[in-house]
Amino acid sequence: MEYVSLIDALPAEPEPDSLYEAFALWAEERGLTLYPHQEEALIEVVSEANVILNTPTGSGKSMVATGALFAALARDECAFYTAPIKALVSEKFFDLCKIFGTENVGMMTGDASVNADAPIVCCTAEVLAQIALAEGKDADINTVVMDEFHFYAEPDRGWAWQVPLLEMPQAQFLLMSATLGDVSRFEEDLTARTGRSTAVVSSAERPVPLYYDYRATPLHETLEDLLGNGEAPVYIVHFTQAQAVERAQSLTSINMCTKEEKARIAEEIGAFRFTTKFGRNLSRYVRHGIGVHHAGMLPKYRRLVERLAQAGLLKVICGTDTLGVGVNVPIRTVLFTALSKYDGVRVRRLRAREFHQIAGRAGRAGYDTVGNVVVQAPEHVIENEKALAKAGDDTKKRRKVVRKKAPDGFVAWDEATFGKLVEAEPEPLNSRFKVSNAMLLSVIARPGNCFTAMKHLLTQNHDDRKTQRRHISEAIAIYRSLLDGGIVETLEEPDELGRTARLTVDLQADFALNQPLSTFALAALELLDAQSPTYALDVLSVVESTLDDPRKILGAQLNKARGEEVARMKADGIEYEERMERLEEVEYPKPLVELLDHAYEVYRQGHPWVGDHPLQPKSVVRDMFERAMTFTEYVGHYDLARSEGLVLRYLAGAYKALNQTVPDDAKTEELRDLIEWLGELVRQVDSSLLDEWEQLTNPDPEAADESEGGEEPEDRVRPVTANTRAFRIMVRNDMFRRVELAARGAHTELSKLEPEGEWDAEDWEEALDAYFEDHDVIGIGPDARGPGLLRIEEGEGVWKVRQTLADPEGHHDWGIDAEVDLAASDAEGRAVVRVLDLNRL
Repeated sequence: MEYVSLIDALPAEPEPDSLYEAFALWAEERGLTLYPHQEEALIEVVSEANVILNTPTGSGKSMVATGALFAALARDECAFYTAPIKALVSEKFFDLCKIFGTENVGMMTGDASVNADAPIVCCTAEVLAQIALAEGKDADINTVVMDEFHFYAEPDRGWAWQVPLLEMPQAQFLLMSATLGDVSRFEEDLTARTGRSTAVVSSAERPVPLYYDYRATPLHETLEDLLGNGEAPVYIVHFTQAQAVERAQSLTSINMCTKEEKARIAEEIGAFRFTTKFGRNLSRYVRHGIGVHHAGMLPKYRRLVERLAQAGLLKVICGTDTLGVGVNVPIRTVLFTALSKYDGVRVRRLRAREFHQIAGRAGRAGYDTVGNVVVQAPEHVIENEKALAKAGDDTKKRRKVVRKKAPDGFVAWDEATFGKLVEAEPEPLNSRFKVSNAMLLSVIARPGNCFTAMKHLLTQNHDDRKTQRRHISEAIAIYRSLLDGGIVETLEEPDELGRTARLTVDLQADFALNQPLSTFALAALELLDAQSPTYALDVLSVVESTLDDPRKILGAQLNKARGEEVARMKADGIEYEERMERLEEVEYPKPLVELLDHAYEVYRQGHPWVGDHPLQPKSVVRDMFERAMTFTEYVGHYDLARSEGLVLRYLAGAYKALNQTVPDDAKTEELRDLIEWLGELVRQVDSSLLDEWEQLTNPDPEAADESEGGEEPEDRVRPVTANTRAFRIMVRNDMFRRVELAARGAHTELSKLEPEGEWDAEDWEEALDAYFEDHDVIGIGPDARGPGLLRIEEGEGVWKVRQTLADPEGHHDWGIDAEVDLAASDAEGRAVVRVLDLNRL
């Protein structure tokens, strides 16, 4: 859609009528006709009333949000737009830059802040909540748009949607979601707190109506029927990533596309690089007209699927229930494979909100006149129905049919369950208010009587009295610990800011946001020896300990470690019972754990707010670097193909944290090399995670506009050899990978690193036997992998490399000769190394 600046539409006088007429004219010039509920909501917005917009997906809530921001800008007031995830915040930021101009829009997500003093700010809910706690009614925020407001009920994060409602009575609120349920409590609460009228705008009528169907036919038959009736694209909903991928594989047996359609898909894919194992499978699926979409995929793969779907080239998308929030996949039919899911604790039926959030994605405004929601009966029910149908009307045959039972742990659903979900209103939004160190510190630090302010928070939140009393007890306990620790002192008389208590320490900027442990990391760096050969990796371990745990990666590391330990114990003849006992002691790698745990406990005594954020020692980036693995090798080593997006997001987060946390004077050359290597590794796998972050620090919407008509972001790949420093580290790691395998005598694994037919397992065994006649072992310690034992001669198109082996006597007389093909490296996004010889000089 073409963006037309709204700045030129600002009326001279920001009266309600002139604001509405200016905005409606702007929409008309874009070829848009406002729906009645949009008109109603916009009239209330420009009249400065609170609005709760509870309308179906695809009904144009974003247009109302834009109108609210427009009205605030016209009144020369500050407006904040919040969303639940950073990706949505940054997407909205760039959209609003095009509408209102770069100078008028800022963004704050905790790890990125751009033009934060702009009159319109996009932010995560936690950022706004922190501002509300720190400034309350004195915050210079007059309009708040809260998108996806149903996150108010999220167990871990819902407090962030509630706090601004409690602490910012000066603001006008626009709360939006398709699945709010009964909002009468919010209507009354907002009116009472803000002194403004509150309008509830709900529309039961969707712009694209939905039709519901329950099927007891096998899924492939249901799908063939839908495709035959022109009901594509179909989004097949699964509740695990594994099921979605397995379904895509099984559907390749169905011929979904004509030759012409497949040719169009290939043309749209163009030069896109499928660089991972999962990517190569995805390439097969999409060329067949089948997409896969889930949170574990690399961002570039998800965007490719979305791009092909938007072009109308995919007939089926196999995905997960994450479709409900912020996913840009236009679809006509939503096909549920089940109405129950495992939620991390138990298997249960879908709640009404979950069902409607997903079902509401059916029907493409501007494309479809209707949308379809189809639910499959349970598989065992379908098989039983099929067997009974085969038996026909013969009573004896029907009695002999052996009915298949439901699998263990199955939670039943049927057509009646489906009907109830269709008719059910979303469940009421339950309060998730909670007290923390950070909350008390923020309130104590702000001007005014902190006891009065905390009393307001603790007694005027949305919880019942019993729960509020528990909050009060928690707050008293935290306050006493702050007093005992000397972090807070009470004042006999109010100070010049009216405070009755004050902090004795300075809080870091944004201490409760994205990197709450960054100041601890800075302090912990002082405990490290910059002269140590492991200093760079130790700095990395400090930073990794402050990052959120990537549970799937750590679980895979633990499984791998336990598997290797079991194999060792079996080889040693250890009995089963003892093996099981020893396995309980096996953990995923935690470098510096004792040093870091002790330092954290000491640091927490003087900085109690870090108690809200436990230290989490781990080794993911360090593990990858020490194993000298590429991204693909690492994902394969831990069998993380379905979670490679999670792996890459973690690596990108570690890279940003290293850049933001470690001061320049603490960065040795080896640490700078490591950081460069990590950044380039992420870029070569999928540059979007870092490109977006870097663009946010220097936004240029005009440049973005210029690129829209050309190459897609995921198609633009920087040559890996362009970053010489990072590429040298890749070559070094690639060579050291061979050193490690050689030290273990892993001849078969070594042969797999070479081109077919060159340096097979026998060649490696023969060469290493000759080495071991001279020396007992091959060193693999820090000195062995250092740059001193690697010689690189940079040539035109080819680099010559010699990796000297670290022998115990220190003779350094043996080494591996190799060459690096630069063109092949650029094509594959990694160092392409070919071993020539292993010899003694």
